[in-house]
Amino acid sequence: MTNAPHIRLVLWKAAKAIEKVDRASIVGTGLQLSEFTIMEALLHKGPLPINTIGEKVLLTSGSMTAAINRLEKKGFVRRIQDTSDGRFFHVHLTEIGRMVIKNAYEKHATNLEQVAAVLSQGERQELLQLLKKIGCHAEEVHIDNTP
Repeated sequence: MTNAPHIRLVLWKAAKAIEKVDRASIVGTGLQLSEFTIMEALLHKGPLPINTIGEKVLLTSGSMTAAINRLEKKGFVRRIQDTSDGRFFHVHLTEIGRMVIKNAYEKHATNLEQVAAVLSQGERQELLQLLKKIGCHAEEVHIDNTP
């Protein structure tokens, strides 16, 4: 029987298995998880304010600051003050940082492709549509917490 608790269990197990591959792949790049996710966001989105990066990669302010400090020390990113509002800084990839994350991301994408290789293109599209559908619906569901 395919009931909601079973769907949740299968989804959770699949997510954990994929996360294990994901983390192992990122460790193989020589970057910490937070460093990789920050640099990946900058690679694909361009320079971003620190708080925007934190929202995109789900890191707290303290974790963001520590990770960006490490990346700056390695020469992979630099903070540039916003010209219109000096209170804000945008984080930019340096040339070396761009090379590092581009190579790391390509290797990481290849590793993740091995996981998805079991699905045809049609199955991938269907899976994405179904996951988006259930995710959007879950955000709208009101849970009754009364005893």
